[in-house]
Amino acid sequence: MRPITLPDVPYDATAVRPHWSDLPDGVREAISRRLGSPVSAARSAGGGFTRAFAAVLETAAGTRVFVKAAPQTDPVSQWYAREAALTAALPPEVTAARPLWTMTESDWFVLCLEAIDGRIPELPWSPEDLDAALRTWSAAATALAHPSPHLLGIGMPTLPEIIRDEMSWWSLIAARRAPMPEPALATIAPHRLTDLARLERALPALAAGDGMCHGDLRVDNVLIDRDGRAWLCDWTWPCLGAPWFDTVTLMVSAYASGRDTDAVLRAWGAPDEGVDGALAALAGYWLTRAGDGPSSASPHSRQHQRFSGEQALAWLAERRGWDGAPGKRRWFRR
Repeated sequence: MRPITLPDVPYDATAVRPHWSDLPDGVREAISRRLGSPVSAARSAGGGFTRAFAAVLETAAGTRVFVKAAPQTDPVSQWYAREAALTAALPPEVTAARPLWTMTESDWFVLCLEAIDGRIPELPWSPEDLDAALRTWSAAATALAHPSPHLLGIGMPTLPEIIRDEMSWWSLIAARRAPMPEPALATIAPHRLTDLARLERALPALAAGDGMCHGDLRVDNVLIDRDGRAWLCDWTWPCLGAPWFDTVTLMVSAYASGRDTDAVLRAWGAPDEGVDGALAALAGYWLTRAGDGPSSASPHSRQHQRFSGEQALAWLAERRGWDGAPGKRRWFRR
């Protein structure tokens, strides 16, 4: 079994969010009125990388909901409005919280969702949690293989478009249109740049598809409830493409957990070159973002990106049989 590699900060403790008391008085009063009873307790979501409000609220009458809120001047408010529309239109086979209502108050947008009594899976992944997450995603992918006209009407980019526009960093670096990011310097990337760019360029055609993908399927967008069932959260970035791409994204943290990730992907019928291209593109995106300056969203976002990028690159190197560069063997971080 491979060495287990853990991130510097657990995924249930990455968020830096405003507390209930930090919301404007008018927003808190409007939410309480809509809930029909004063809010008696608020527990902020520990996972995630935005600074927007997200918390489980309990009222004096016993109501329990999950509320997200952001100023309308903040782009996050548009993400929440999009999430409300998308989750309302998901088929019943998709295990995800549904919106109860939305509102605007004092120039804030508020989304109220069903509260899921669950936890983010702890790393390293346990076999039970990983199996639950994969079962839930498999059922969702099957149900979303042919999205409804309502879902399609909301509008979604295609996965190939996203790859070309946002996830082609090795190609830019190879063309000397972008520098090699600092977090990639101590990896095999400088020595395999030509290979990485080639895999990246071939990926859009391999990742094309008509199904609806989650678009951001990672460990902290999964909740495991008291019955061991997995729920998929944060449906903000869906796209149209091959569902195995989301499986690759989810399995990067499973690779770091020492799991047999390739066996999982064979069950999904994922093409080998597609998987390698996905790992190359993901590694390039994450390592490039990790090299940016401090994030205004969460002080832990760069750590997440570096960890994920290194693990994606290590998995790819293992699959391709690439040797580490002399003196630069930093595939596994401890």
